[in-house]
Amino acid sequence: MTGTVQKLFELAARADRVGVAVTRLGLIVVLLWIGGLKAFPYEADGIVPFVANSPFMSFWYADPGHYKAHKNPEGALVAENRAWHEANRTYLFAYGLGSVIVLYGLLLCTHPWLPQVAAVGSFLVFVMSFVTLSFLITTPECWVPSLGDTAHGFPYLSGAGRLVIKDAIMMGAALVTMADSAKAYLRTRTQVATVRDVAVAV
Repeated sequence: MTGTVQKLFELAARADRVGVAVTRLGLIVVLLWIGGLKAFPYEADGIVPFVANSPFMSFWYADPGHYKAHKNPEGALVAENRAWHEANRTYLFAYGLGSVIVLYGLLLCTHPWLPQVAAVGSFLVFVMSFVTLSFLITTPECWVPSLGDTAHGFPYLSGAGRLVIKDAIMMGAALVTMADSAKAYLRTRTQVATVRDVAVAV
């Protein structure tokens, strides 16, 4: 191994701290942005198939079984469909979900001051990502439909499925930030205990 290559690998090996910080920042940006977008009807409309087919969430909707007849393409305004979604509690649910997602992002922001809170936030993001990945099992729209092409069903992910599978990265990132925040919290407690012991000894 040449000296230049060696130095490059040594530099890469020291990037772990930066990597954790970038991972945390990425999670915060995604959570705040996506959570905030849940306040807008087009985003609320987009998650309807996931919620309507989920055994953990469908009860929030008034009429989860008939969502296919009221789909709104992104950017389109169909007054009749919008009224149906109002009655279905589509937007009410999205407001609540968005608020929770934004809260998770804010919890991660507390890492420099309250790492124990940030660790809990990361754990909640992990759980949320796990639930999101369950949509691959419960949501038919995650797979390419059988419309004549031979490539349909598993393993052919649709646009919705490709969106969901990315939560596998979110899940891993949440574990990384959770561990980092937990370590920071334990270091803080150790330092406090050391100071207390020194004070008692004096």
